[in-house]
Amino acid sequence: MKWMIIIVIMMSLIGSMMWVMPTPRQKYQAALRMKAKQMGFLVQLERLKAPRAKGEMEPESRDMTAYRIIREGLSREEKNNFKTWQVFRIESISDIGLPSGWSWSEGERTLSEKQLDKLAQVISKLPAGVFSLESTPIHVGVYWDEEGGDEALAEIKALLDGFVVERF
Repeated sequence: MKWMIIIVIMMSLIGSMMWVMPTPRQKYQAALRMKAKQMGFLVQLERLKAPRAKGEMEPESRDMTAYRIIREGLSREEKNNFKTWQVFRIESISDIGLPSGWSWSEGERTLSEKQLDKLAQVISKLPAGVFSLESTPIHVGVYWDEEGGDEALAEIKALLDGFVVERF
């Protein structure tokens, strides 16, 4: 009987330790986020409210991971005149100038034709897990499901760096 009690207690302790251990998905996310930080990303978890999709009564809200690159070197005048925008991978009525399946949350009709063409090129190259793309005077970033690993992260970095260089 003593051995049975000892075995039950040991199994309980081992079970508790296993419950505290991170899952393989959590280990993957931690490694990816550390790599992103080393590449210059600011990684944040946020609640994202998408625009209302066609046929929906309420807009969708998701908890997503934002991968952002901080803008540096903008003058005060450039910051004041900056055209902030955000697009989502969702069908809605605000889709002027965007590829099919994408819509505006902010900044519709503020970008030039050249900027819209560049945005369409970037959207076509984004990994499938990117749900939103945003640009402000402070940062440029994506909301991403973190699928695709280091290759997708490097691709996102290269695409976002283009927005930083072109200052839009």
